[in-house]
Amino acid sequence: MSRPRSLGGRPVVITGAASGIGRALATRLSRLGSPVALADVDAKGLKATAAALPGPALTRVLDVRDAEDQLRFAAEVREWLPAPLAAVFNNAGVAVTSTVLDAVPEDDDWLHDINFRGVVHGTRAFLPILVEQGEGAIVNTSSVFGLLGMPYQSAYCAAKFAVRGFTESLRQELRGTRVRAITVHPGGITTNIARNARVRRDPEGLGRSKEQLAAQFEAMTMTSPDRAAAIIHAGVDRGKARILVGPDAYLFDALARIAPTHYHAVLTRLMRRPRRTEALR
Repeated sequence: MSRPRSLGGRPVVITGAASGIGRALATRLSRLGSPVALADVDAKGLKATAAALPGPALTRVLDVRDAEDQLRFAAEVREWLPAPLAAVFNNAGVAVTSTVLDAVPEDDDWLHDINFRGVVHGTRAFLPILVEQGEGAIVNTSSVFGLLGMPYQSAYCAAKFAVRGFTESLRQELRGTRVRAITVHPGGITTNIARNARVRRDPEGLGRSKEQLAAQFEAMTMTSPDRAAAIIHAGVDRGKARILVGPDAYLFDALARIAPTHYHAVLTRLMRRPRRTEALR
C-alpha cells in the first residue's frame, strides 16, 4: 500500500478531547488546518479545548459507553463533514488501581465500558463512513499496559489488551482496502488519568492516599501530551500500524519479546536506578 495522505488540513474525530492526549491532538491538527469533531463526557473541559482552537470544530458532550449515542454522534459528523474524514481517534480512557483480591466489580465494569467497549462503539459508529468513502484510519488507544501485565492494574491491562486484540483483528479484516486500523501504545504520559482514577485503598498496603499515588505516577512519566500527539500524528502519516509513544513504550515492547515471563523483575531493577529524565526526553 502506498503511503497515506497526511492528516494535516483534513477532518478528524477525537474522543477524550477535553484534556491530555485528546486535547493535544485536537490543538495540533487544528493548527495544521484540520476541522476537528471533538467529544468528551467533560463538558467544561471540552468547551475549553474548543475555545483554544484556531480552526473549525464540532463539539459533542458524549459518554463513549453509550453505543446509540456514538451512532448519533457519527451521524452528526457525517452531516458536518466539509471533506472526507481522515481519521477517528478513539482515545477516551480512565484508570482503576486495585489488587485482584480487593477489586470492586463496579469499578472494573466502569473501566471496561469506557476503555474497551467505548473503543468498540466508536469503531462501529465511524467505520461505515470510512469504508463508504474508501479511505481513512481508525486510531485506537491501547497502552504499554496492553503489551505487559502489571500488578494492581488488572482491569486496565485487560481492557488495553482487548483494544489491542480488537484493533489487530480489524486490521486484518481491512487488508486490501485503503481503510487502516492503528493501535497506539502510550507509555507514561503526563495527564490527569491517575488523579481521576478510582482508588479505594493503597494496593500495597502502605497507606498512601490517592493523591500520593497519582503524584508517584506523574513523577515517573516521560512524555508530555504535546509530544505524544506529535508522535501519534507522525505515525499515522507514515502509515504505521502500531505506534509506540515514549521511550518507556519501546522498553515495554522489547521486554515483552525478550523476557515475556520475567519482565517485572527487570522493570523493578531498572526503577531502582537513578533516573536521567532529561536524557530520556
